[in-house]
Amino acid sequence: MKGTRPLTPKEIKQVYDAFDGKCLIRNRALFQLGISCGARISELLALLIGDVYQNGAAVTDLLFKKNIVKGGEVSRAVPLNADGRSAIDALINWHQADYGSIPQQRVLFPSRVGQGNCAMSRQYAHQVLKDAFEKAGLNGKLATHSLRKSYAQRLYTATGDIYCVQEMLGHKSVETTQAYLGVDYQKLRSASDEMVIFSENKQKGIKGISDDTLLIELARRGFDIGDLVSQKERNQTHAA
Repeated sequence: MKGTRPLTPKEIKQVYDAFDGKCLIRNRALFQLGISCGARISELLALLIGDVYQNGAAVTDLLFKKNIVKGGEVSRAVPLNADGRSAIDALINWHQADYGSIPQQRVLFPSRVGQGNCAMSRQYAHQVLKDAFEKAGLNGKLATHSLRKSYAQRLYTATGDIYCVQEMLGHKSVETTQAYLGVDYQKLRSASDEMVIFSENKQKGIKGISDDTLLIELARRGFDIGDLVSQKERNQTHAA
């Protein structure tokens, strides 16, 4: 969804703890798996048990087949970390407890209507996540696509390799990935805190990141930093 923002690691934990109700395990697993693999919501809802659980264990590499990938042209495999595998394990246990079996062809995220024969709708998945975002006390433009954007931002932060992010998201061009990553909200928030002038309770930014580094990052992302540079020079002159 255009304009949707990613979540910070702290916000991810807040949302994880916000799920409740009869389908807590299913809904939380949808969120946790989405955050861990960067799939589109349509791809997640198209998964079957056999896609994620094989030989009695969660898969270590999740294959999104061509028939469920947007455009249906190229399949892609995404390595699953411990968080992703934990979500699958919890979901499989939930299937076993609620339905008494785990057939390979059952949808992974079933609707409560139809005895597990049909998947949750995208609209319902959106509502489930929206409710969790609100209960977690978050604001800003958040939706199902925030899961995918959060994965992309975290992967880029961890690797610094935009081509790696492109491959994992299944983008056709790196230009799409560049536009997709957008602003690193965590850095931007810290930079914003550093620019406080009037508040007596000025918050500290990210430790270890200098003002110059933050200014360079903002300039690289297209922000007009002229006023910030002037303010920084005035502060330095006053300090001298």
